[in-house]
Amino acid sequence: MTDHAQLIESHADGVTTLTMTRPAARNAMSGDIVQGLLSALPRLAQDSEVRCIVLTGAGGAFSAGGDVKGFASSAGGNALPPTQEERIAGLRGGFEVSKMLHEIAKPTLAAIPGAAAGAGLSMALACDLRVALNTAKLTTAFAKVGLSGDYGVSHFLPYLVGQAKARELLFTAPVITGQQAFEFGLVNQVADADGYDAMVGTMAAQLAALPTVALGYMKGNLNAAYTGTLSQALDREAAGMARCFTTEDHKNAVKAFVEKRAPEFKGR
Repeated sequence: MTDHAQLIESHADGVTTLTMTRPAARNAMSGDIVQGLLSALPRLAQDSEVRCIVLTGAGGAFSAGGDVKGFASSAGGNALPPTQEERIAGLRGGFEVSKMLHEIAKPTLAAIPGAAAGAGLSMALACDLRVALNTAKLTTAFAKVGLSGDYGVSHFLPYLVGQAKARELLFTAPVITGQQAFEFGLVNQVADADGYDAMVGTMAAQLAALPTVALGYMKGNLNAAYTGTLSQALDREAAGMARCFTTEDHKNAVKAFVEKRAPEFKGR
């Protein structure tokens, strides 16, 4: 099978879906996929028609993470390895994908139809919400190939499952199902094969129908709360509320409340 890696982008009803596609390797990370994400996410952040971003994978997998076979090829090659500084810079540049998914002022949803391992799992954790097929296989995987973890796993995992469980999942790297991930708090919803597509579509549509500007400020406030003080959180909340009071969505929602009807948000 030809190892043709690409990022496929589709848009419908305010939802942009980014599909990692590398059928020969269960969508393992490649330069093309990473560069595609690094290019797409800043552009989508500026597009007012985009109200929700869904990250998923093709062919029944999310992403198998790093290209371990590629690691082996590189190790056996004759080319001189990059310096430590060059290697760090190259890795750090790719990791910006997780930062963008986490900080973009729009809701991000990871849809996990199958394998999510290593960096693939890390990117899913960087999203705001996660939904999974109940039989999907998830694993941190890093310890099994002698690596310490990347794409923000050490930042996101403890906040989702706690320090003790995060260490267990990283150190021993068990393979867990989507159902187990739901029970651990790693994913928000799970469904069986018959209900998975509908679940993803329903959650994406729900997120796209919400007041996008307000959600962007909510994300900023929640992200800052990881390391900030209460005073900083209150300052951010005040600034965000002041901005949201001026939005069309807020004004329309107030009018709808008075008229005793459901509001229709436009993301403005």
